[in-house]
Amino acid sequence: MDHGVAAENYKDLVLFLATAGVVVPLFRRWRLNPILGFLFAGVVLGPFGLGSLGEKAPWLSYFTIGNPADVAQLAEFGVVFLLFMIGLELSWERLRLMRRLVFGLGGLQVSFCILVIASAAWLLGQPVAAACAIGAALALSSTAIVMPILAEQKRQHSPAGRATFSVLLFQDLAVAPILITIAIMGGRGEALSPAMLLAAAPAVIGVGAIVLAGRVLLRPMMRSVAKAKSDEMFMAASLLIVIGAGLISALAGLSMALGAFVAGLLLAETEYRHEVEVKIEPFKGLLLGLFFVSIGIGLDLSLLAQSPGPIIGMALGMIALNASVVFVLGRIFKLSWEAAAEAALLLAGGGEFAFVILGSAMQEGIVAQGAGQLILVASTLSMFSIPALAALASKVAAVPRSEKASIPSPPSAGVPDPEEAPSVLVVGYGRVGRLVGEMLTRHDIAWIAADRDPRLVEAGRRTTGKVYFGDASRPDFLRRCGLDHARALVVTMDNPDGTEAVVGAARDLRPDLPIVARAKDARHAARLYELGVTDAVPETIEASLQLSETVLVDIGVPMGLVIASIHERRDEFRKELNHPEALGGRTRGYRQKARR
Repeated sequence: MDHGVAAENYKDLVLFLATAGVVVPLFRRWRLNPILGFLFAGVVLGPFGLGSLGEKAPWLSYFTIGNPADVAQLAEFGVVFLLFMIGLELSWERLRLMRRLVFGLGGLQVSFCILVIASAAWLLGQPVAAACAIGAALALSSTAIVMPILAEQKRQHSPAGRATFSVLLFQDLAVAPILITIAIMGGRGEALSPAMLLAAAPAVIGVGAIVLAGRVLLRPMMRSVAKAKSDEMFMAASLLIVIGAGLISALAGLSMALGAFVAGLLLAETEYRHEVEVKIEPFKGLLLGLFFVSIGIGLDLSLLAQSPGPIIGMALGMIALNASVVFVLGRIFKLSWEAAAEAALLLAGGGEFAFVILGSAMQEGIVAQGAGQLILVASTLSMFSIPALAALASKVAAVPRSEKASIPSPPSAGVPDPEEAPSVLVVGYGRVGRLVGEMLTRHDIAWIAADRDPRLVEAGRRTTGKVYFGDASRPDFLRRCGLDHARALVVTMDNPDGTEAVVGAARDLRPDLPIVARAKDARHAARLYELGVTDAVPETIEASLQLSETVLVDIGVPMGLVIASIHERRDEFRKELNHPEALGGRTRGYRQKARR
């Protein structure tokens, strides 16, 4: 039996992993989006890059992708996971709060950009159906590039950032209807004929099956997996949901991405949402990188050398048309001219879904292969220009404070909105955590809680709806729960090791955050102060103080005197445990200086 390993079978995988290991750190050091690096790497490693030199230098075959079709097939999962995460970050409540910008500004942007670009394509000789497909492809911007740039510039909550996110959100929502429309336009009969309506029945049934299964089975399945307390099983269940929903959608004649998006929307309504986000994020990032590598592989940049004028003209024309439409609409929606110009520059370039839409249109025969390839090269050039456009937008963003307007603030991808984020995050939702939540509610303070016990989470969801399942010792999960914008963190866990892990992770993320933690005893409290809690509450000491207070009052000592002495003794304990050189002491001193 032959147990030998054929190294050439793994060459493409090794090349991609090596690219990811080199491109991401290098582009982050240059402060460029790694996606641009994946695109560039795909061009270099593809048949139109180093592969074109294979006859002159055969050794270059070791550094080129040998099976682009296999890579492209796997890369499709990048879009599937991207749309799943977009659905997971949405909720009907968020859409309702942002409806003016999402469905108003975003809807008009997509409609007018499609109309303007399609009209330009029709005037240049494209058939009506092809012009519409081209307009739909080029009207969509790059969520994967623009949102990280906004987050890095800390502009995602500015008026321009909010408007940009709203438009990108509507664009993401519009992808599925566009793909369905292209499938209908693909020459399989008249769009509204009985035959076509009958052919669409499996698609409707497939989406209905995903929604029904999600409503009935999703929460019980995740609850069962969570009770097993196995990270591996939870990850496997999360992947099953994404891929399973995608396959059901594909069997119904729709795209896998649409099924994954619907599954994300359904899962967003459950208490497992944030934990699933943390589990899926690494897969999404890696597969999305592979998707952009596959795009670069398929780009024939020799077309740019053959027809530089038309391609550069199309790229500049697309940027100008998109920017003009966004700027005018921004002014109509009462953005200042600076904010409108900033949003216009950020949204002017092409996006990743242009490759999906145009690829589908070329496969259906709506857009000719030659014209489609030229347009894809032009779209890629516009994507490469996004960092330069964003740099120009950041200069435009230097505007007076009077720009700030009362626009509902949307949550950015992966970054909770400070207006919707909780004021207090409670980790641990047992008896102590529930009481803390009740007291916060009495004082009208927004809060959410997290716990790893699915039974406590389920009970909390029934009463408050503010409890999420997940491991709060992981920084990514804390961020998903809104720690970056929280005013305080309360840790009520009865597990000393778990409490210390949460405190350490939170203090690394937020050195200035007030952290109050439950401690078993004085020794545990001292350890928590060393890790950086603002206040530790030892159970044994608090029980002793409460007993002392009760007996003093019962034997006739005046209440005011008793309360004063109890507070004095509590402060003495705190000073004994939280010595000045401890991290908690340094943090408190830092905040006191900041107040001065």
